[in-house]
Amino acid sequence: MAPDNSTPVDHALIRAINPATGETLEPAYRAASLAELDSVCQRAADAFDLYRETRIDRRADFLDAIAHAILDSGDELIERGMAETGLPRARLEGERGRTVGQLRLFGNVVREGRFLEARIDQAMPERKPVPRVDLRLRMIGLGPVAVFGASNFPLAFSVAGGDTAAALAAGCPVIVKAHSAHPGTSALVASAIEKAVKACGLPEGTFALLFDSGFAIGAALVADRRVKAVGFTGSRRGGMALMKIAQERPEPIPVYAEMSSINPVLLLPGALASRGAEIGAAFVASLTLGAGQFCTNPGLVLAIEGGGLDAFVSATAHALSHAPAQVMLTPGIAKAYADGVLKLAGDACVATVARGDAAHGCQGQAGFFATHAADFLARQELQAEVFGAASLLVRCRDEAELHRVVGGLEGQLTVALHMNDADHEMARRFLPLLERKAGRILVNGFGTGVEVAHAMVHGGPFPATSDSRSTSVGTLAINRFLRPVCYQDMPDALLPEALQQDNSLHIARLVDGTMRH
Repeated sequence: MAPDNSTPVDHALIRAINPATGETLEPAYRAASLAELDSVCQRAADAFDLYRETRIDRRADFLDAIAHAILDSGDELIERGMAETGLPRARLEGERGRTVGQLRLFGNVVREGRFLEARIDQAMPERKPVPRVDLRLRMIGLGPVAVFGASNFPLAFSVAGGDTAAALAAGCPVIVKAHSAHPGTSALVASAIEKAVKACGLPEGTFALLFDSGFAIGAALVADRRVKAVGFTGSRRGGMALMKIAQERPEPIPVYAEMSSINPVLLLPGALASRGAEIGAAFVASLTLGAGQFCTNPGLVLAIEGGGLDAFVSATAHALSHAPAQVMLTPGIAKAYADGVLKLAGDACVATVARGDAAHGCQGQAGFFATHAADFLARQELQAEVFGAASLLVRCRDEAELHRVVGGLEGQLTVALHMNDADHEMARRFLPLLERKAGRILVNGFGTGVEVAHAMVHGGPFPATSDSRSTSVGTLAINRFLRPVCYQDMPDALLPEALQQDNSLHIARLVDGTMRH
């Protein structure tokens, strides 16, 4: 996750900087005032009851309409994103496809209606010794949701990203605090959502975008009594600050923050012996992808000493030494990365294995470093995330020491296991520990590349996320913004449509313990 949440500003005006050229981009975007924030929050609160009771087919059509409007933004959106982030066209076009795809996926989830968790326990007036009352349950939206745009994904984790899609699917109005590094991109996507709101005849307060020239508006948004949940992707410091505000409110609210992960890669002996060099080349490709600016970047490698590890290190050093320096998202992120690498390289317990091409301007120079397990176990600071293309190898003497290292890790988004058939028993011994440490465990691959799917988990124990029970990617993400309501002996005419006797929505419902349509 990116360590900064700001870009240089001129008082209350926000201008993006092209990280590839250093050029200040026009136009300027004005930061919201507290009075404007109050108005936006009130409109969202006013819209909530209307929006959450829209028929599920109409809500699904709205999500599809957003996807269509984003595509209609065409090349203007891609070119502005390239100018504000330094990311290549192919990456942004792919990210746009992912953004549109997850909106449509949530549209399908809403149409199916299973997210409502409709449950009916019909009255049993003749039951002895006590009659049973009629009980019916459905999930409803929490209320207006504040979403903070991420720096490293200007589309897929930003204005119309996963948090926004999940909250809108749940029936919650969304207020987005745009990331100040890409305000123009944010404004274009917001315009697409606003067009969809109008075209679908939804309340104006269903969606709003706010700019912030510092931290005041973001903090006030989380503190506002009308906001009922928060979605955040960014630094640990930023996430913890928002969590503190949310918990100190008269009515505390959940903050779903994705914050910090170094995504350990465990190289088991059999895999190293048979293909150590091959793994090394693939590791460098993952490490340097997108200048390492992914929350699932492989920032830690764990392995037992031996010839296979030597082959891996040699291949990694060779491939990394030819890795070009890459433009990073903002000058602030580039500086934080350079400072983090400098601190790591200057540690007496850490050896520099290889560096990529020298960096200039807003670029990041890739780096691979190594330490011994005893030093890693004694130095908590060696677990600190360095956001960029840097990774630390921890050399272990044996399986027992490797187990101690894994046991001392913080919570992670991902853990990758590289193994072959001979490693299965060792992997089996590690799995219970890995399940406690990460939200996703993958085999013979790397965490970079998060599929938007029903079974995906992009979450994990603290500090990877603030709530390990949830995910920010995949259809399960909708559950973060829902809560159950039970209706006891409610007249059928007053029940929500999903719970009425005739089931006019034709959704799956759990009736007296049996799933029915």
